[in-house]
Amino acid sequence: MTAAAAEVESRPVAGESVATKILRVLGKAPVHFVLVLVGLLWLVPTLGLFLTSLFSATDVNSLGWWEIFSKPSLATFQNYQEIWHNQSIRSAFWTTVWISLGGTFLPIIIAALAGYAFAWLEFPGRDWLFVLVIALLVVPLQMALIPMFRLYSDLGIFDTVLSLVLFHTAFGLPFAIFLLRNFFIGIPKELLEAARIDGASEIRIFLRLILPLGLPAIASLAIFQFLWTWNDLLVALSLARDTQPLTVAIFSQLRQFGNNLELIAPASFVSLIVPLAVFFAFQRYFVQGLLAGSVK
Repeated sequence: MTAAAAEVESRPVAGESVATKILRVLGKAPVHFVLVLVGLLWLVPTLGLFLTSLFSATDVNSLGWWEIFSKPSLATFQNYQEIWHNQSIRSAFWTTVWISLGGTFLPIIIAALAGYAFAWLEFPGRDWLFVLVIALLVVPLQMALIPMFRLYSDLGIFDTVLSLVLFHTAFGLPFAIFLLRNFFIGIPKELLEAARIDGASEIRIFLRLILPLGLPAIASLAIFQFLWTWNDLLVALSLARDTQPLTVAIFSQLRQFGNNLELIAPASFVSLIVPLAVFFAFQRYFVQGLLAGSVK
């Protein structure tokens, strides 16, 4: 590098003028406006549901949720105490927790092992098996409800938490394997070769190297799988009667007692706030997981 070039690089970059900053802000204003509008449209129904859940049984059918701003004294958390003492809702809540945890962790464990095998292990028919996994992504779960109903009845596990966990695991595995395989294959091959040279077994490489590096994709997959399992209604209606998750319990209350909003509103908000909390807890991994394998 010549002295003249070094002198040019060492010169401070001129700061932006006020007019340039204003033009840049105005150029981004339409995008920011649209994002704020979309955020408000998404937030208003959630806020309305929460405020409706704060009305007493005598006010919930006669007042709009916006009236609580002018009459804050109408708000009460008595409804949340009542749904917690409601045996049906409380049992459904814990059933949903167990189904969601089982339907999230089991496919993640299986998919992580399969994704590592598809990415870094050589075995006969590997590519064809992976094509089959991708093909399973287009299979709708509706076509399996009746066969699984008969299978579960023959095995004696119909209307159990285990049956719902296995169903969500089976239909969550194709996407889970696809996502994790694409992420694992982006890990530098030199790291795995160095570990093998040092004498590490495949299990040790998987536990000590692949899983820590694959945490963004695993967290993103956990969000997808948990939200799908927690919000499921169709599978639970088809494969469960007494073992009802929260969505089915709320649906049953709405069908039997159409005006029972003081129970339905707080139960619906509880059903909504749990997946939101999970999403915000893992949101920093979300984009990284979505982009897994997209850049080579």
